[in-house]
Amino acid sequence: MKPRKLPMAEEIIPTRVTLLNRIKDVDDSESWREFFEKYWKLIYGYALRYGLTESEAEEVVQETVIEVSRKMPAFTYDPARSFKAWLLHTTRWRIQDQLRKRKGPGASGRPNLDTGTRTDLIERVPDPSGDYLAALWEEEWQNNLMAAALDKIKAKVKPRQYQIFDLYVLKEWPVEKVAKTLRVSSGQVYLAKFKICRMLKKEIKALETKMT
Repeated sequence: MKPRKLPMAEEIIPTRVTLLNRIKDVDDSESWREFFEKYWKLIYGYALRYGLTESEAEEVVQETVIEVSRKMPAFTYDPARSFKAWLLHTTRWRIQDQLRKRKGPGASGRPNLDTGTRTDLIERVPDPSGDYLAALWEEEWQNNLMAAALDKIKAKVKPRQYQIFDLYVLKEWPVEKVAKTLRVSSGQVYLAKFKICRMLKKEIKALETKMT
């Protein structure tokens, strides 16, 4: 499976326990397609920010998914353990594989980002709220969570309302420019922002409750 290129356009929703249980069956192609669609952008974006090339990041996506498929048949859900943290740990190992390939056989493949410590981060079980690299993962996670929420909202509001929100909030156009371009009043611009921001908070909260 080869991931498509950025920009991130599709929804990535935090994994539900039901999906994790379904992909224990390696022959369940529909569940694996769903899992891939939810996660490839997260892994790919993180690998790019780690310093890999696009082709290396694509390899990381494929190798990470393969590793997940190897581990899932023996998977047992434990509420005390975070799937997000485990996926981060697995992704980092695959990134290290790519760095070792750059250096040739026998290379150590240490991170190419300055994290302020000489500890080899990949040798420790990562804490998602800890070091700088984990912070990058968390940022990618939140970016994709936002994209998922926006996709849901876009399907619920009128196209003109979303267009106003997109220009004013996401693209940060001045309210006067938005009003003039779309031929609406300033009040309509502020109202669209208020309405969609309120919806956005609810959607994000709903998605966060489904995280494992």
